[in-house]
Amino acid sequence: MMASRLPTMFRKNGLPAAAAAFAAASAASASVTLLDEEDVVHAPHYPWRHQGYFSSFDHAALRRGYQVYREVCASCHSLHYIRFRELVGVTHTKEEVKQMAMDVDVLDGPNDQGEMFERPGKPYDVIPSPYPNKEAGRAANGGAYPPDLSLMVKARHNGADYVFALLTGYCDPPAGKEMMPGLHYNPYFPGGAISMPPPLNDGGVEYEDGTEATISQQARDIAQFLSWTAEPESEERKKNACKYMVVLAFMALSVGYYKRWKWAPLKTRQIAYVKGVGGAPH
Repeated sequence: MMASRLPTMFRKNGLPAAAAAFAAASAASASVTLLDEEDVVHAPHYPWRHQGYFSSFDHAALRRGYQVYREVCASCHSLHYIRFRELVGVTHTKEEVKQMAMDVDVLDGPNDQGEMFERPGKPYDVIPSPYPNKEAGRAANGGAYPPDLSLMVKARHNGADYVFALLTGYCDPPAGKEMMPGLHYNPYFPGGAISMPPPLNDGGVEYEDGTEATISQQARDIAQFLSWTAEPESEERKKNACKYMVVLAFMALSVGYYKRWKWAPLKTRQIAYVKGVGGAPH
């Protein structure tokens, strides 16, 4: 409302009035944001292994996290920015990834007749979405479109902490909190009302490695897997950073030594002027 009046105020009263109006609008939006944040429980911080400067992902947890995604989350949420081949060496072997890709049908084309066709997936294909478009996703979920999870950890404050807290934070609403039909109470979700029902259950998946599939274990694994999907190059970047730091340290020492070797004779020499030596005769 205030923002729509800024051009008119600028024409009538000049820059000072427009600046004051913009400041008022900014303050109003900031106050609304603060009010919204008061209705949210902030996720506590958890000790994630992969967040250290020299730490890597727990790849067993990543494999379990992908299993949770495939068996629980993939029915509603997509991973638009992850291809099957990126899982090679991270969660599965090359042969396993090829088989997983072949198990899904991918829409491709057009062919020579100009028609679209389905074919078995290949490792370079994107992990398929459960819905052909957003409208179909909203129609299947009561008007709420399940967001893509590829960058979810980067899109939310406290990332993996938020994902873990949200998945384990479903509970009964407090006294006086009325929930609309189809909504569920979760204090870590803005407003406390979320359309996604509790997705995890104890024993909801059967881990291949025999790990007990409690709700907290599944939430921990999927949070780590989504941390990887948000930054699949994280481990390679840390490895390269270590190499670059070693090279930079060696270069700094070499430059320092060369500088001292080159300039030491010049800095330590003494120039003396002796009266009557080499000068004009008296």
